[in-house]
Amino acid sequence: MNQQTSKSHNWLLVCSVIVLAAAPLVFIKGAEFSGADGQAEKAITEIQPEYKPWFNSLIELPSGEVESLMFAVQAAAGAGVVGYVIGLYKGRSEQRKNENSD
Repeated sequence: MNQQTSKSHNWLLVCSVIVLAAAPLVFIKGAEFSGADGQAEKAITEIQPEYKPWFNSLIELPSGEVESLMFAVQAAAGAGVVGYVIGLYKGRSEQRKNENSD
């Protein structure tokens, strides 16, 4: 596969990801996009109203915005680690290929 075809495939993938991420926001008007934690808590209280959690959070965050920020930071750090590992192995593979071809 030549480099031009590879670039067009990459752009097609990027556009597909953007469309998949934006589609629910465009097509589902007025929907409440809540997290799984809130849904799980609601389901538990419906099943067993007297349920008490085993422990409370160590840190109470001041607002939902701060909670979202912390989640985004965690996701970015995880993506950075995964990207670093993939790049590391790709670089090692390229290095071995170059050593074998010499």
